[in-house]
Amino acid sequence: MEKRRFTLCASLILLLGLNGLQAQEKQSLKFAWPEEKKAAVCLTYDDGLDCHLDVAAPALERHGFRGTFYVTGNSVSLNSRTGEWRAMAARGHELGNHTLFHPCHGSTYDWVKPEYDLDSYTLERLMSELFTANSLLKAVDGREERSFAYTCTNHTIKGLSFVDDIRTLFPAARGGGEMPAAMDQVDPYYVPSWGVVDPTGEELIQYVEQAIEQGTMAVIMFHSVGGGYLNVSSEAHEQLLSYLDEHSDILWVDTFQNVMKHVSSELLPFQAFTE
Repeated sequence: MEKRRFTLCASLILLLGLNGLQAQEKQSLKFAWPEEKKAAVCLTYDDGLDCHLDVAAPALERHGFRGTFYVTGNSVSLNSRTGEWRAMAARGHELGNHTLFHPCHGSTYDWVKPEYDLDSYTLERLMSELFTANSLLKAVDGREERSFAYTCTNHTIKGLSFVDDIRTLFPAARGGGEMPAAMDQVDPYYVPSWGVVDPTGEELIQYVEQAIEQGTMAVIMFHSVGGGYLNVSSEAHEQLLSYLDEHSDILWVDTFQNVMKHVSSELLPFQAFTE
């Protein structure tokens, strides 16, 4: 009996010691942004619109920033102004994959055409269209790699997630949802973002300040800039850019792909620790 008690106590002490060591190791794993920045900001623009060429990109460049433009393959602007999109990419902006035809769940959005209802898709069709969209964008900017943005933040077909399936095509993907409270909670293949609709400049700044407070990243999803659907006014957009410029000592503003390459490399120790 005494021997059994001794063995049990010894095992308990060993277990407590290991747990304490693991907690100490995990605490020592600290996510770090480049150049001791406090947070990262990714400004993303969806659907390949004329206003991205005419308003958004020039505004970004006036402040020395580069954004990610998620372009659909059937974008009218991409077709009619291909040379300008190519030139914009050459200036350092990212052209991200936003599918060929922008399929979304028709049960949620009444504007979705039946032929582009995501629930009528098969996984094979979606993957084929994503590969084709990558090829189309490569013909525009010459780049081998780019990130992806889920259309309408939808990531399921017939109730099944395809988040894991797209890992073979992209280094990272933007989704929707609440800003992560800590970077070790981030899945690089479904990174939360805020889809804005008529935000004020103050609201945009407050969102970035939340990322600073948490030491995480603010990913903002824009559509129209300066007039159009799901709009942000030029004034609010400029107010945000001015704030980011003024706080460039603590904020890393870059394309989604560039930021996520750093995030993925920083998350490797966390992933190894939990395996």
